[in-house]
Amino acid sequence: MQHFWVHGVWIPVVAFLLGFQGFPVRSVDMQRATDNITIRQGDTAIIRCYVDDKVSKVAWLNRSNIIFAGEDKWSLDPRADLVTKGQLEYSLRIQKVDVYDEGPYTCSIQTKQQPKTSQVNLIVQVPANIYKVTEDLTVNEGANVTLSCLASGRPDPAINWRLLNPSAEPLDGEEYLDITGIMRNQAGRYECKASNDVATPDVKYVNVVVSYPPTIKKTQSSETPVGRVGTLQCDATAVPTPEFEWYRDDKRLSNAQGINIQIIGTNTLLMVANVTEEDYGNYTCVASNRLGVQNASVFLYRPGTGRDINGSVPASQSLWLLLVSFACLFLKC
Repeated sequence: MQHFWVHGVWIPVVAFLLGFQGFPVRSVDMQRATDNITIRQGDTAIIRCYVDDKVSKVAWLNRSNIIFAGEDKWSLDPRADLVTKGQLEYSLRIQKVDVYDEGPYTCSIQTKQQPKTSQVNLIVQVPANIYKVTEDLTVNEGANVTLSCLASGRPDPAINWRLLNPSAEPLDGEEYLDITGIMRNQAGRYECKASNDVATPDVKYVNVVVSYPPTIKKTQSSETPVGRVGTLQCDATAVPTPEFEWYRDDKRLSNAQGINIQIIGTNTLLMVANVTEEDYGNYTCVASNRLGVQNASVFLYRPGTGRDINGSVPASQSLWLLLVSFACLFLKC
């Protein structure tokens, strides 16, 4: 509040009620210590004071600064005005309350017998506001990561973190969230929430990408007769998305007559049209990104040559070998 500074002012109150706009008015005991009333920043405060017809002088003060003396306004603040109903109410209204309005307010009354005063302490609350948060970032798996979330408010806000995966469980951290040796399953969208029960919590988000080298998680060989289309498959997981290459012996393969290579995200297919005897054999799938390389063997073979579509020995042949082994054991081969 902006006020004139005045010394030696008569100060004083008989009985009054105080409250906020939108809050119930309550009586104030003149013998009690200073009352506190609380309002949110930006709202309108009405500090109520009721008088009777025996009052000769009345005024509102903020500390030692006169706001109103009778009907005369001494304050230069345009947000302050009086709320009066006849001669019985002499309440102070402050619009768009801010933190610098906080402090003691005195309703001073002069009667024929003696001066009386009552004081109210105005407390201004400020909603939580996140003013600085870590920007989205990309880190390598195993790195140490610190996310920051700085917020202001009155009272001081509580800060909570969550990783918005399916469980979205709270994480241990306040202004700073420390993650030691981050793993790929800790990638995702992190939520920072600041709350102090003054208004709706303020929420900000940080997207964390965790990079890691390729791992080939699945291969699919092909048992293909001559003259048919043979399809080999290779799936890998990696961040960034891996690049794929196919090799036959030491020769890199490319889309050419009879060869079609398809790459869809983390999956690649090698299709051999019109398979011939020369096409049978071992093929190598190579997955790579800036963090590493991994390769795996995939087989194109003629039916009945002893490999299933995953490159292992067929079940019938495995059973036959098992029986032979048992026979040798008993016959002491």
